[in-house]
Amino acid sequence: MADPRATVEQYGDMVWRLSLARTASVHDAEDVFQEVFLRYLRHQDHLNGAEHIRAWLIRCTVNCSKSLLTAPWRRRTVALEEALAAPMDEEARAVYAAVLSLPQIYRTAIHLYYYEGLSVAEIAQATGCREGTVKSRLSRGRALLKGVLHDV
Repeated sequence: MADPRATVEQYGDMVWRLSLARTASVHDAEDVFQEVFLRYLRHQDHLNGAEHIRAWLIRCTVNCSKSLLTAPWRRRTVALEEALAAPMDEEARAVYAAVLSLPQIYRTAIHLYYYEGLSVAEIAQATGCREGTVKSRLSRGRALLKGVLHDV
């Protein structure tokens, strides 16, 4: 039985390149890479020899990338950039870009409050914070946005 780390070091680049070539997306390639080596960990006892391992990893990469690309949920989703680009005018897109530039704690509160329509209490429950914390994050986030949007 080969050491899993050695297998990843030996064949990782090959699996990565193949998954990137098949998916044309770094994020999807990362998902495929991870899935392939998780499957390898489950099946490594049944694989004999370097050529068998290599062939199995190639086949598994092809199958995993095909499964990812043909998954039913992919037909019902749109890339975030496309989803944001369609319904927003130029000013709204600039405001949302400013929101995305905020630190995560403020960005989350601002997004949930203004874009998802959650109340302070609902945001507190969803994030596990107290309502006072949510209010201060909203206030500080608004102040940061004011500074960022002053130039726009």
